[in-house]
Amino acid sequence: MHTHPLSSFSYCPRCGQKGLEHVHGRAIHCPSCDLTYFHNVASAVACFVLDEAGRLLTVRRARDPEKGTLDLPGGFVDPEETVDDAVRRELREETGLEATEVRLLFSIPNVYPYSGVDVYTADLFYLTRVKSFDGATAMDDAGELVIVDPADLRPEAFGLRSIRAGVERIVADPKLIG
Repeated sequence: MHTHPLSSFSYCPRCGQKGLEHVHGRAIHCPSCDLTYFHNVASAVACFVLDEAGRLLTVRRARDPEKGTLDLPGGFVDPEETVDDAVRRELREETGLEATEVRLLFSIPNVYPYSGVDVYTADLFYLTRVKSFDGATAMDDAGELVIVDPADLRPEAFGLRSIRAGVERIVADPKLIG
């Protein structure tokens, strides 16, 4: 069972007083300054990146969690950023590629372990098209680029739970990215 990120808070982030009350399992309330803070789900994106030949670009994770396993280009949505812009930015940051098409496919809830905290996320899976993979380079937290035929996708090669579940959906219904 995962613990909510706020469960480890002992002091109010606004006034610094001890004695926080944990509300509804996902919020803290400070009786000293009356702050009620909800730590809601973070948005994250994952990209099924296809070139004009119909090949799929995956990345090998350079960092934990699940270092060395396959992944899809993606990451967290920044504050004041649209989700579509996050897709384009993450693709550029991890591969150097520019998207010619960005289309939402589906979403999957997830718990992402980061810096010793369980981060609850809504992972938004996108079909992202590029002209070609020429010039693509593994950057940021992508350790290596791995090009595969979508028919050869193996969910067990993907280490992160939600990414594996997303790949399972594509394997079960290839028309989603066809």
